[in-house]
Amino acid sequence: MENWQAIFSVIIFITVIVLIMMEWVHLTIAALLGALLLVFSNIMTLPEAVAYIGKSHGTLGLFFGVMVLVRAFEPTNIFSYIATQIVILAQGSGKKLLLGIVALVTPICAVLPNATTVMLLAPLIPPMAQEIGVNFVPLLILMVFVANSAGLLTLVGDPATFIVGDAVNISFLDYLWNLSLGGVIAVVTVICTLPFLFRKIWNTRLDDLAELPHPQINHPRILMVGGVIVGFVLLFFVIGESLPIPISPAAVALLGAALALLLSHHSRIDTVNNILRDVDWSTLIFFMSTFVLIGGLDKTGVLKGLSGILAIVLGKNILLGSLVLLFLVGVLSSVIPNIPLVVAMVPLLKQYIVNVGLAPAEILASDYQGQFPPEVLPLFYAMMFGATLGGNGTLVGASSNIVAAGISEQHGRRISFKTFLHYGIPVMLLQLVTSALYILVRFLL
Repeated sequence: MENWQAIFSVIIFITVIVLIMMEWVHLTIAALLGALLLVFSNIMTLPEAVAYIGKSHGTLGLFFGVMVLVRAFEPTNIFSYIATQIVILAQGSGKKLLLGIVALVTPICAVLPNATTVMLLAPLIPPMAQEIGVNFVPLLILMVFVANSAGLLTLVGDPATFIVGDAVNISFLDYLWNLSLGGVIAVVTVICTLPFLFRKIWNTRLDDLAELPHPQINHPRILMVGGVIVGFVLLFFVIGESLPIPISPAAVALLGAALALLLSHHSRIDTVNNILRDVDWSTLIFFMSTFVLIGGLDKTGVLKGLSGILAIVLGKNILLGSLVLLFLVGVLSSVIPNIPLVVAMVPLLKQYIVNVGLAPAEILASDYQGQFPPEVLPLFYAMMFGATLGGNGTLVGASSNIVAAGISEQHGRRISFKTFLHYGIPVMLLQLVTSALYILVRFLL
């Protein structure tokens, strides 16, 4: 491949990352323009670009399905109801309020993408906090920390987690057995910081709980049927890939979305057009554009060259490589959105383990469905933990952070980069250290 094409692909990728980091251009616009520049400069054809998107159909299918499923049940008011109950159960204790937010967000983010969860729950926090006389900015920041951390509890909880897991063919059950404990440790680490980082709210006595609005659940019968659909989706997330005819998490999510659309349409609680209009198309287009950008680096040989450098530096030392990847990707993910970072790192890491002879060249095929050598998996696990938890470091580290900042600004308070750093850096560093210990003890020693 000609040198100018490789250089141009790198320039486009770095420019897109800088635009996103500096928030000069909306991240979807930046990524889409970058992808289109690759096509118009003839670095890749439009069919090749679509083919690179198609290679990641599992990621796109999963998140589209979950977005539709969640949006379909919004008219039942279930999320507002649950959030209000958490505040009431706090019984005037700031400590219980903080723990209640952790208890609310953790199970939801284990099965829903973290940015989607923040979109649903974050708008409920400012009005409630103002009613009880509490600053809502720390509460939103806490919600983001828990959402990002709880995304490690299951394979489908975070986009970065799913992208890495899907790339190395980890099943939902394998993930639960091998990696979910790391997610639990990440959430517990956040809880341990509450009395120190959130000291003011932790020691506060809350007033005026009687004045809180008490939202009611709408369409309870529809919600019960919806609960059956969600239960079906969760069950097949767990057992789908072990059936005689395997069913991927993406296929399960899409079927759940179709059933939810059927229920909404038949019961007339909402229209199909309204539900599909409210899907987060911006995030999906961002995903697709990012896959094309990484495709440009792949086609021009940039990823192969970088993997060669990695092979020289790390050699075959899995322990050193895992620790270096965990902290390097963690720090990078605090300033670079973790989705494009992970999409770039996965093929780079695959090429590296092939170059040093730790895995056969067959794993580089886009349709490879076999098992990876167990000894190389800690490298991918380290990258997964680093990318997910590094997003807690700064305001631009994860999409859920940006969502929460936007909601805070809509309610009259801006979360500055410096304010987020005050909370984010200690949490990120503690989580990276505890994750390193977990990976060492669980997989490397």
